[in-house]
Amino acid sequence: MDQLQLTDFDLDQQLLALPGVSLLIFTSLGCSSCRWARHHLPEQSIPVDRLCWIDAEENGGAVQRYGVFHLPAMFVVRDGALFGPLRTQISAEAITAGLAVALATAPDELP
Repeated sequence: MDQLQLTDFDLDQQLLALPGVSLLIFTSLGCSSCRWARHHLPEQSIPVDRLCWIDAEENGGAVQRYGVFHLPAMFVVRDGALFGPLRTQISAEAITAGLAVALATAPDELP
């Protein structure tokens, strides 16, 4: 599974251009759940084309636009369209189930 590190400067451009399903994950170095996710999610079998990481401490513009209030925060993007936040536990099973629900909804534009 591909992994990208995104910033305020390239977030929109990348997400609009990337085909397939991206899981956008806001994290912070000071968050133990975030560190666990960064270490273990790439090893999991999750039905996405890529994991897109964004450091919440360094990218306040994206944090504000996406309305991130807790970390880690996950959002589903497919073919440049936002399918909303993914409010699940950080496990392959929970994320897979949440993706199915999110991708069954009507998409929206990126914030």
